[in-house]
Amino acid sequence: MKNETKNYDVIIVGGGLSGLTLACLLGQNNINAICIDHADPKIQNTDLRTTAISYGSSKILTRAGIWDEMLKTASPIEDIQILDGDSPLLLQFLSSEVKDRAFGWIVENAHLRNVLLKQVKSLKSFTHLAPAKISDFSVSDNQASVTLDTGETLSAKLIIGADGRGSTLRQWMDIPTRQWSYNQRAVICCVAHENPHNQMAIEHFWPEGPFAVLPMSNAMHDGQNQHRSSVVFTEHGPEKHSLMHFTNEEFEIALNARFPESYGKVSMIGKRAAYPLNLIHATRYIGPRMALVADAAHGIHPIAGQGLNLGFRDVDKIAALLGEAHNHDQDYGSDQLLSTYQSARRFDNISMVAVTDGLVRLFSNNLPPIRLLRRTGLKLVSRLRPAKQFFMKQAMGYHNKKEQ
Repeated sequence: MKNETKNYDVIIVGGGLSGLTLACLLGQNNINAICIDHADPKIQNTDLRTTAISYGSSKILTRAGIWDEMLKTASPIEDIQILDGDSPLLLQFLSSEVKDRAFGWIVENAHLRNVLLKQVKSLKSFTHLAPAKISDFSVSDNQASVTLDTGETLSAKLIIGADGRGSTLRQWMDIPTRQWSYNQRAVICCVAHENPHNQMAIEHFWPEGPFAVLPMSNAMHDGQNQHRSSVVFTEHGPEKHSLMHFTNEEFEIALNARFPESYGKVSMIGKRAAYPLNLIHATRYIGPRMALVADAAHGIHPIAGQGLNLGFRDVDKIAALLGEAHNHDQDYGSDQLLSTYQSARRFDNISMVAVTDGLVRLFSNNLPPIRLLRRTGLKLVSRLRPAKQFFMKQAMGYHNKKEQ
């Protein structure tokens, strides 16, 4: 007996942070949507990564209905220090220079996903299908469909791919990408330190690669309030020389050698993880009744901490367009809506791709003329108030006058 096709307004492929945020945004508009997620929500999330949520993204998560909950454990970034090698402090962003507002908040990815999952369960017009896998796609003039590996068919006016850098939907749409590897790895972990971080984020550029320290909220451990930070070691060279092969004792020695003395003794909490770093950008984000968002459309280097924030701006824009279509009883998958989405997001995405790629090449180069150029540039930004204000607003995710 042939399975009956289930109909929705929108199908979201991918249940990561961007896909679930999109689901929450659509749910606010009572759009009948379903998210197809390959991950089993009953299995404990082991993602060790943290994310710097910009001010702009906090507004998006507010619209998604989860920011108040995230603020309970989010750690604000009040100051940012940028250093280069063994040089003194080159650039400092202070919250006092931006009306005492936070530049962003550090949140744990695993916690953010759990809060999003709790929120989508409360949405009456939304279905979260997990774990589930897609075996095929199809598209016609009036609708698009997915076939699950169970043989079930789901159809909608629009399918949105939020399924990451290796997007299955993007491959099915036969969309070319521009991509390359940086031949770098990000080794990440959570650490405890004797002294408080005072809500300071540090980006220290070394010849081996950037070293970032991001302030996390305190946590109770053995009855004591533990000061915590998230660490990102960016390294290059042969994988066999990776910090991942160090013993815990050797790794902690490397940590303490990189940390400012003001933190006191530093020790690792839990495990380490490593992620290869590359760039990928789809040549287009749309096709007939289909669209790509976030990492499915563009994946960038984490040097500026803007990857997820960029994806949030994608989902916020397409959710707003779909909300307007819903209010005016228009076609969710119309060519006009999709073209408007792509036009609205392309410049921002291409700009951030170019900026992060340029920063990687500038700060991963230890040639004396390049080193002198970047240090001179950072000092100029520090001294020129308009330039400094511009970069601080970019770090906060301000992209229009209303947010400022």
